[in-house]
Amino acid sequence: MIQIINTGVANIRSLQAAFDRIGAAWSLTEEAEQIESATHVVLPGVGAFAAAVESIDRLGIRSALVDRLNSDRATLCICLGLQLLCKSSDESPGVDGLGIIDQRITRFSTEVQAPQLGWNGVTPAADCREKPFELGDAYFANSFRLGSPPATGDWNFATTDYDGTFVSSLWRSRTLACQFHPELSGSWGQSLLEGWWKNA
Repeated sequence: MIQIINTGVANIRSLQAAFDRIGAAWSLTEEAEQIESATHVVLPGVGAFAAAVESIDRLGIRSALVDRLNSDRATLCICLGLQLLCKSSDESPGVDGLGIIDQRITRFSTEVQAPQLGWNGVTPAADCREKPFELGDAYFANSFRLGSPPATGDWNFATTDYDGTFVSSLWRSRTLACQFHPELSGSWGQSLLEGWWKNA
C-alpha cells in the first residue's frame, strides 16, 4: 500500500490516477504512525515552501518523515517535495525544511519566465552509480530550484537546463525525489512511477 501524505498543499488527483493506471494500491494519510510503517510513502507538494512546512509541523509528522528518509525506506518526493528535503528556501526565509540535504533552494533569475511551466529534458549525471530512469522529457511547474547536487553523501542526480543547469531529480537507494511531475509526464513518467513502486 502506497501512503500519499495529505499535506493539503498538493493537487493529488493526477497522482492518484497515475497509480491507478499501474495497478498500485494507495491511500491518503496524515498520520505519523502510517508514515513510519508503510512500505511506500509519497510526499507530494505544490505551492509555497512555508505553507508545506507549516502543514507538516501541524500534523506532527516531521520526525516520522526524517526518520523514514534517514533509514532507507521507500519514499518518493515530488515537486515541492524535493525542495522540502533541503535545509531552507529563499521563498520562505527563516523557515526550516526537513534538512536531509544541507542546501538552500533558490529562485530562477528575472531573465526567464517563472514559474517554468511545461516540458523539459531530464538528464541523469554520467557518473551515476544507479539510474531509476533514462534520459527523458518531463513536465515542470516550478519557480524555485536546487542549483547544485549535494556536496556530500551518496546522492545520485539528474539535471535540467532552464536559466542554467539545476538539479531536477535526486535519488539514493530507496529514496527518489523529482522536481518535475512524473504523474503528468506521459509514458516516461508512468514508467518511472512503476519502477519506484516495484523496485524500491
